[in-house]
Amino acid sequence: MISPLRRILAILTKEFIQMRRDRMTFGMMVMVPIVQLALFGFAINADPRHLPTVLYLEDESPVVRSIVAGMAQSSYFDIQAQVHDQAQAEALLQAGEAAFVVHIPAGFTRDLLRGEKPSLLIEADASDPSAASGAVAQIGQVVSQALTHDLTRGWGTLLPEAAPVNVVVHRRYNPEGITQYNIVPGLLGVILTMTMIMMTSMAMTRESERGTLENLLAMPARPWEVMVGKIIPYVGVGLIQTVIILGAAAWVFGVPFIGSPVLLFGCVALFIVASLAVGFTFSTMARTQMQAMQMTFFFFLPSMLLSGFMFPFRGMPDWAQAIGSVFPLTHFLRAVRGIMLKGADFVAVWHNIWPLLLFTAVATLIALKRYRVTLD
Repeated sequence: MISPLRRILAILTKEFIQMRRDRMTFGMMVMVPIVQLALFGFAINADPRHLPTVLYLEDESPVVRSIVAGMAQSSYFDIQAQVHDQAQAEALLQAGEAAFVVHIPAGFTRDLLRGEKPSLLIEADASDPSAASGAVAQIGQVVSQALTHDLTRGWGTLLPEAAPVNVVVHRRYNPEGITQYNIVPGLLGVILTMTMIMMTSMAMTRESERGTLENLLAMPARPWEVMVGKIIPYVGVGLIQTVIILGAAAWVFGVPFIGSPVLLFGCVALFIVASLAVGFTFSTMARTQMQAMQMTFFFFLPSMLLSGFMFPFRGMPDWAQAIGSVFPLTHFLRAVRGIMLKGADFVAVWHNIWPLLLFTAVATLIALKRYRVTLD
């Protein structure tokens, strides 16, 4: 009679053999914790620094230059450009290319020397409240420290006990700092990423597991025809999900919708196609539905963490931002938030649309190439 220990050892040996054969699953088990450790340990930062800042200066005295130098030397502000009118500043904020616009009005230095406590205006992109909160909290101290040298040495003892400048912060697009305004539009991209990729990747592997893939391959259909026929139903499913999410955003969470619905649904349709192309590519690589699900999760995890959905994108190091810029979710979130919260037009979101077009084209070509290999 075989002892229980020998039976357990036999089953254990069988599992090790199966694990060795299923290299993809074993690789996922090893890589997922490594990726999580790298992302949470090195890439995630809830206090972003070096935020892109634009100057709108109507007074360019030595005092103003001291303020600008103080902001540039701080770790929060990265001076990138100087505009000459309010329209340019508004366009940069709306497109997301600037996080702050520093406006110093005419007569600022004159009023400061008279002790009249002039106002310095900071316009902040508050569509993501967590991204701007740290810098906004430090701006008053940065300005006061920058003026200390000039007001105590350059002009005698003009430094008052209170702050010499009235720093006025205008939080644009989300003045109340409501988190739902940022999270709910982002959920649209997160949900579409998860469902579209998973459903498409599992659809093809399901054909293989059920034995119907041979019939599909025997059809006189070209690879792109099979791909189009497979993904069109899921485009409709994605649009239904979009309507449900946007309805909840408007009627349940009160998220404003300022921009064009046509432009928004155009971006959604493009993003759905990009996600489905990824799912179709995974389906040509996975042998089972379990592997397809694992690959979906492996793509979804860094996409969600590095896109700016959960943590400020600008708070991540440069290498993490470079990786995050590859994922379509990153550009989709910027476009959706820009359209819904800022009323951005096509020109303002184009720099987020063309990466989606490029990603879709590359993913589609890879899927078709691998499917041709499958046909062989």
